[in-house]
Amino acid sequence: MQTFLDIDPDSHFSVHNLPYGVFRPKRGGPARIGVAVGEYVLDLAVLDEAALLAPSFASGKKIFHRDTLNPFMALGRTAWREVRGRLQDLLSGDDPALRDHGALREAAFHRQCDVEMLLPAEIGDYTDFYASKYHASNVGEIFRGKENALNPNWMHLPVGYHGRAGSIVVSGTPVRRPSGQFLDPRLNSVQFGPTRQLDFELEVGWLIGPGNRQGEPVPIDEAEDRIFGLVLVNDWSARDIQAWEYRPLGPFLSKNFATSISPWVVPFEALEPFRVGGEPMDVLPYLRPAGPDHFDIRLEVHIRGRNMVRPQRVCRTNFRYLHWSMAQQIAHHTVNGCNLRTGDLMASGTISGPEASSRGCLLELTWGGSEPLRLDNGETRVWLEDGDEVIMTGWCQGDGFRVGFGELRGCILPALKG
Repeated sequence: MQTFLDIDPDSHFSVHNLPYGVFRPKRGGPARIGVAVGEYVLDLAVLDEAALLAPSFASGKKIFHRDTLNPFMALGRTAWREVRGRLQDLLSGDDPALRDHGALREAAFHRQCDVEMLLPAEIGDYTDFYASKYHASNVGEIFRGKENALNPNWMHLPVGYHGRAGSIVVSGTPVRRPSGQFLDPRLNSVQFGPTRQLDFELEVGWLIGPGNRQGEPVPIDEAEDRIFGLVLVNDWSARDIQAWEYRPLGPFLSKNFATSISPWVVPFEALEPFRVGGEPMDVLPYLRPAGPDHFDIRLEVHIRGRNMVRPQRVCRTNFRYLHWSMAQQIAHHTVNGCNLRTGDLMASGTISGPEASSRGCLLELTWGGSEPLRLDNGETRVWLEDGDEVIMTGWCQGDGFRVGFGELRGCILPALKG
């Protein structure tokens, strides 16, 4: 796919991608919607005002002048494809409407370093799954032993829990170390204080476009039509608080203090060339996909401590390693009639792979703390320390191009005193 822009082949933001986000120019002005292309943000509000998008569904509604993607996401796949196709035409070397209009290009293109990225959507509900068999098996083995690693229900349904939408933050937002109750094994007593076991979790999330009516499940063969696009997710976890509180109802304060997401939403359609099959599954009919429903997305986690010159990669894994697919998770989420709504966020749970280096959280990477992680500067980590920055990234590798997410960053602040 040709373009008049000079885009590095290693850029995550090729014209094969065109992820959507909400931005505000640092020099001032209202927030609005743009797409990332190369090192630029293309301002869709400017293109809309120039009547270069002019989609029939959005006429006069100023869909792209909003500070959230929700109105656009609600329109559905036909509208998404129309806009995406028009943008690719405008960015091609063949269409002169944008290419040969200097004043318009000056107004429409912003360098990414000159804008502030905001949360891309107004998120009403957030569901976090537990969809990686490698992750679930590792965690189960650490706490229950190899023979009882997976609970009996795990191979039959996608396990999930309802997260806290109000504490979802965009990449770059600092995360304060939370406090709570935990059982101190040294004192054999319950203590209150800052978590001693702060962890990251590498996940991928997806934003829902059109929802479903309450009482009407989404069939698995229609589930992918509900997905507007994907983001990276860091589901920060306080493991000691989690271990004390999670029985019998699951995570609460150990998870709801912060969840970080990347600012750019990769369109679901951009992932089609990277579709792959999952492992064979013996499941109930409502969870049986019609064809390949997994995606080849390379994922990495890097850590940079306060005393480190550069980040160090600590995990390399792949979205294709998930056991339960996005479509299966949506079908199960709604099979009881639960209604999804535009802007809802669903996340995969920690994505781990078969190798030790592909484990997607410190709990697994250090095997419950028994195998500390050695950093290049001589320091070790069992859990995250104050001042540590966690950097996640992910991309699909095409023939001479990438479809990527950019970066998801978060730095740990000390707990509040008192």
